Amino acid sequence: MSMQLLRGRPGRALPAIDRLGRRHRFGLLAICSASLFIVGVDVTAVNVALPSLERDLGAGVAGLQWTVDAYTVVMASLLMLGGSIADRFGRRRIFVTGLAVFAFASLLCSLAPSVNALIAARVLQAVGASMMNPVAMSIITNAFTDPRERAQAVGVWGAVFGLSMALGPIIGGTLLAVADWRAIFLINLPMGIVAIVMALRFIPESRAPRARRFDPVGQLAVIALLAGLTFAIIERPHLGWGSAPIAAAFAVAGAAGATLLIYERRRREPLIDPRFFRSVPFASATVISVAAFAAFGGFLFLNTLYLQGARGFSPLEAGLATVPMALMTVVAAPISGRIVGRSGPRMPLVLAGVLLAIGSGMMIGVATDVPLGWLLAAYAIFGTGFGLVNAPITNAAVSGMPRAQAGTASAIATTSRQVGQTLGVAVAGAVIASGAGGAATGAAALYPPVWWLLAAAGVAVTLLGVLATTDRAFASARTTARQLNPEALTA
Repeated sequence: MSMQLLRGRPGRALPAIDRLGRRHRFGLLAICSASLFIVGVDVTAVNVALPSLERDLGAGVAGLQWTVDAYTVVMASLLMLGGSIADRFGRRRIFVTGLAVFAFASLLCSLAPSVNALIAARVLQAVGASMMNPVAMSIITNAFTDPRERAQAVGVWGAVFGLSMALGPIIGGTLLAVADWRAIFLINLPMGIVAIVMALRFIPESRAPRARRFDPVGQLAVIALLAGLTFAIIERPHLGWGSAPIAAAFAVAGAAGATLLIYERRRREPLIDPRFFRSVPFASATVISVAAFAAFGGFLFLNTLYLQGARGFSPLEAGLATVPMALMTVVAAPISGRIVGRSGPRMPLVLAGVLLAIGSGMMIGVATDVPLGWLLAAYAIFGTGFGLVNAPITNAAVSGMPRAQAGTASAIATTSRQVGQTLGVAVAGAVIASGAGGAATGAAALYPPVWWLLAAAGVAVTLLGVLATTDRAFASARTTARQLNPEALTA
C-alpha cells in the first residue's frame, strides 16, 4: 500500500494527513485551534477599544462602525472562496498563507495613522482570516478519520473559536489597561509567526482528490449579498428606509440571492451547492449558527453599552465583568464536545438554546441599580449556553458531507456565524439608536426589546436543535452525501 509523503523539514517525512498517529493528529488540532484563537479574539476585542480609537484617531461614529464591520463583512464574504481554493491548491499552503496575511495586516493595524488606514488594514486582516477558518476545519476533518474521534476534534475546534470570541473583551480591556489600542493588533504578530513555523513543520499537505472549478459568478454573488444586506442594516438608522442607498443595497442583495438560487443550481460545480441544504442537519446547523451568534453578538454589544454607558464601567472593568461568561464557555465547551462524540448533538443543542434564552431573559428590565450578582449570574448562564452550542453546530455542518468538500461545507457554517454576529450587532444597534433618537448609547429602559429578540433567538436554537437530530434528518444527510459524491468517503 502506497503512502503519500510530504517533507515538513529536511530529513523528516510526514505521512499523508489521514494516516497520522494519534499524538500527531492532536498536535495538528492544537496548531489549528491556536491559530484560529487569534482570529476569534480579533472579532470582539476591538469593541472595547472603540472609545480610544475615537480619541486617538479622531474617528467619527461611521468610522468606528466600519472598523468593526469591515472585518466581519469581508471575512464572511470570502470564507467560502477560502475553503474552495484550499481544497484545490492545498490546505496547508492556503492555511499558512492566511496566517502570514493576517499577521502582516495586524502589524499594519498597529501602525495605522488614521481611521481610514485602520479600516483598510482590517480588510486585509479579514482576507487572511478567510483563508484560515474553513481551511483549519477541513484539515481537522481529513486528519481524524474515526467518526467518534472526529466529532471530539471538531468539538474542540468549535469550542476554541467560540471561547476566543468570549475572551475578546477581557483580553482587549487588559491590553488597554497596560498599553493602548495598538497592542490589541500587535500581539497577533508573534503569535502568527509561531503558528506559521509550527504549521510548516507538523501539518502535511492535503487537497481534494479532484479539483473543483472556480465559480466567479457565485463568489461575486455571495459578496454582493452579504455586503448589500450588511450595509442596509447598519446604515438604515442613519439614512432611513426610503433613502436611495438603502433601497439600492437591498436591491443588490436581492438580485445576488436570486442569482445564487438560479445560477448555482444549474452549474456543474457551484461555489455553494444548493444540494447541501437538502441535508436537514446541515441546513439546521446553518440557521442555528445565525441565531446563536446573533444572540452572542447582540448580547455582547448591548452589554458593553450597558456597562460602560449606563453604569460607567471602564473598558477593563467591563471586560472583567464578563469573566463569568468566558469562564463558563471554557467549562461547557469541552463537555459539549464529549457529549457530541458519545451521544450526538441533540442534548447540547437543546440545552444551549434554553440557557441562551434564560440568560438573555434575565437582562430584560434591568436598571442601573440592579445587583451585580444578578448580572454575573446572567452572564454565567448565557456563557454556558454559548459554550455548549459551538461543538454540535460544527459537527452537524460537516456530518454526512463528502470529505472532498469539507472545506466548502465548513466555510458555509463559519460564514453563517459571522453573518449571525453581524446581524445581532446591527439589529441591536439599530433598535437602540432609533429609540435614543440616533444616539449610540441610550438609557437602559430602551434595551428590553433587544433582550426579547435575543431570548427568541435562544428559543429558535432549541427548536432547530430538535429538528436537526431526528432519524429523518440524519437520513436526509446520508441521502445528500450520496447525491453530492457517491464514490467519496463522507465526513
